[in-house]
Amino acid sequence: MEATEFSTTGDAPTGISQVAGPCGPAGDADDATGPGRADRLARVAIMRMAEAGDAVMGRLIARYGPVDAMEQARRGVLDPGFARDEKDRAEASRRHLDLGRHAAAWAARYTDPAGDLAQGMRRGARLVVPGDIEWPTQLDDLQDGRPFGLWADGQANLRFSCLRSVSVVGARAATAYGTTVAAEFAMSLGGRGWTVISGGAYGIDGAAHRGALASGTPTVVVLACGTDVCYPSAHEDLFHAVRRQGVVISEWPPGAHPTRLRFLIRNRVIAALSRGTVVVQAAARSGALNTATHAWSLNRQLMAVPGPITTEVSAGCHVLIRQGKAVCVTSAEEIIELVGSIGDDLAPEQRGPVQPRDGLNDETRRVLEAIPARGATGPAVIAVAAGVDIGTALACLGALAAAGFVENVDRGWRLRPAARR
Repeated sequence: MEATEFSTTGDAPTGISQVAGPCGPAGDADDATGPGRADRLARVAIMRMAEAGDAVMGRLIARYGPVDAMEQARRGVLDPGFARDEKDRAEASRRHLDLGRHAAAWAARYTDPAGDLAQGMRRGARLVVPGDIEWPTQLDDLQDGRPFGLWADGQANLRFSCLRSVSVVGARAATAYGTTVAAEFAMSLGGRGWTVISGGAYGIDGAAHRGALASGTPTVVVLACGTDVCYPSAHEDLFHAVRRQGVVISEWPPGAHPTRLRFLIRNRVIAALSRGTVVVQAAARSGALNTATHAWSLNRQLMAVPGPITTEVSAGCHVLIRQGKAVCVTSAEEIIELVGSIGDDLAPEQRGPVQPRDGLNDETRRVLEAIPARGATGPAVIAVAAGVDIGTALACLGALAAAGFVENVDRGWRLRPAARR
């Protein structure tokens, strides 16, 4: 392998070597259309040093670029101008920030990025970073909290898969109603060419991925651990199927294990990747509502599925609907109407069954209602009961007889048996 160095004003990090060959389907790291290998390796190092979503690191990269930002973090010494600006920002927002401790933590977690890059590629993953063709630019809406990079493992192209996509999230402890709705929604969305994004967890997430796989379209799993770590372990077969048909992605380096905080952090990616988020079931306090909050703050379309008011896992959905944050949806067509093209993806208006009486005008309907359910009566009595003159009553009775609603017998007019039912 051929040695390479970062082009910085400080000391070059030791032990960093160039990995020969392309970085996977996303393209060669030396490709003129994407970031260079130095930038790519710097981001790999940052993904190990800083927790995903670290806004301070995000601003450091935006100001100095990934290579210089990585160098400052590796030394644990930040540029004085940047440190001063961060201190002013923290004071303005009345929050405490120990930037020295922050930088020291980054430095303590530094490892040779070439090892992570080689390990990720060896396990079938590819690195996708901002500037790559495969990078979903909608993630840029996260601003300072944008992912430093993503590990992607699967056959589908991440960017193309997310162009027309919907996030489907919900409770792990879902009911049979919830998993059925999630699977049917995902299957219908996939059948119409929409990618389903979720977190790969038990309950609603797993049902959504399976429904999407059944439709034959890609689905995206956003993990809170490395792409080589199967969590939950019972979803190993599901993740294998997703890799064949879709893609599994993560902000964390190979071998990283999930934590409670990482689940919450990854939810912002689930919300940002798609045009809208559907909450199928959620308790009053749940990770799904955290995803909904991110979708709301990103101005993504937020939708919720109603459920029985006696079911605890529907309480969160009802809160979102009652607060006016989420639109109530009951079908995939309604979801597509909200996230699709204006005027082109309208859901059919739901109507009850059409009854024969629906086509009658007001006078004729009043005459029909004036005829007793049992027995028969004369036209004069019917006219008085209906509030019309005798001529109008006779005209309406003739029209009703022709339509099969009534019949004339010896004792007057009566309803026909079919009309009575």
